[in-house]
Amino acid sequence: MNLAKYIVLHVILSILTIVPVVIAVAFFTLAERKILASVHRREGPNIVGFWGLLQPIADAIKFILKEIIIPTKANFLLFLFAPFFTLFLSLIIWSIIPFNFNDVIGDVRQGVLFWLAISSINVYSVIIAGWSSNSKYSLLGALRAVAQMISYEISLSLCILPVILLSGSLNFIDIVYSQKNTWYMFPLFPLFIIFFISMLAETNRAPFDLPEAEAELVAGFFIEYSAITFAMFFLGEYSNMLLMSALISILFLGGWWPILNLTFISFEFWFAIKISIMSFLYVLVRASFPRFRYDQLMSICWKFFLPFNFSYLFFVCSIILLI
Repeated sequence: MNLAKYIVLHVILSILTIVPVVIAVAFFTLAERKILASVHRREGPNIVGFWGLLQPIADAIKFILKEIIIPTKANFLLFLFAPFFTLFLSLIIWSIIPFNFNDVIGDVRQGVLFWLAISSINVYSVIIAGWSSNSKYSLLGALRAVAQMISYEISLSLCILPVILLSGSLNFIDIVYSQKNTWYMFPLFPLFIIFFISMLAETNRAPFDLPEAEAELVAGFFIEYSAITFAMFFLGEYSNMLLMSALISILFLGGWWPILNLTFISFEFWFAIKISIMSFLYVLVRASFPRFRYDQLMSICWKFFLPFNFSYLFFVCSIILLI
């Protein structure tokens, strides 16, 4: 009976976490279009509902009602499995994201390793989607995406290592607690900038959206997807954007710790504000910078970020040993 209650409780907690995330992802797409419209001095969504607030609902209905078209020579099972797997992986990591000291579904002691493991598995969903479509454009887009994701996973991992050394833990709650007096953004500011740039590339966002380059790949690895299967990739991408915003807030911006010790406001509010700011920067970068060439993208990672991250890691280790 106790086991049954435990399972039911965690299922309910999972639903209470996933549903708000899906709703937040839906309205994040509206916020992105509004911000882009404001930056470009044009009108954004403003017809469906007051100020366009019902536009995400209209988009969802459109995706659900559209026909799912499967290429004739595609691998049927893998073709349908890839978008579901992408969305599943993007949502499961939210189960270990703490919104407060006690507000977390799974308080994993090695939370950082769990996140890195799940994010690396996401590579398989991309390559499965590209290969199963039986399209050369899809396959080329998948190869680009996999090379890009693997490269920048290394950069992200090296940015996190100094944070782990300073906090002495792989647990997200411990990392946030260790930043009570000083956010890691200040002593590790170069790594904070590199982490932000790397998470743009890791989530295939502009100016590093080469796997989805319309000019040469026509949307990349999910070009053959339509209707709800395309919506799953879409939701997975935006969920990962919010997830990366939450992670950079936890690792470098003190998580839910308030600004200027304004403790009369709830911790969850401060965490939401930091996620919103980083998500806004996601959109602002897209509106401001042109797309890089693919060779420039890889050169930034392997010729600059990798040597610098190793050097800064050795520097942090030296400081810790001297102290």
